[in-house]
Amino acid sequence: MQDSDYGRIEICLDELLEKKGISKNKLSYKAEMTWKQIDKYCKNEVTRLDTHVLSKLCTALECKIEDLLVYHPADKK
Repeated sequence: MQDSDYGRIEICLDELLEKKGISKNKLSYKAEMTWKQIDKYCKNEVTRLDTHVLSKLCTALECKIEDLLVYHPADKK
């Protein structure tokens, strides 16, 4: 089976930052993360999700996990 058989998880951090009016620099300060880490999450370049990092992001952005992550089911053919 391929990864695409299971669907995919999308990180919506870039959209959430825009909606909340917060810059990557401000978020990196509030979440105590590097700008590079924030940028990777914004670009969906993270291969393994870290629950501690997700907790930091949700706390800093005052959001729920479902605001940050979206599951896209696999296309069933």
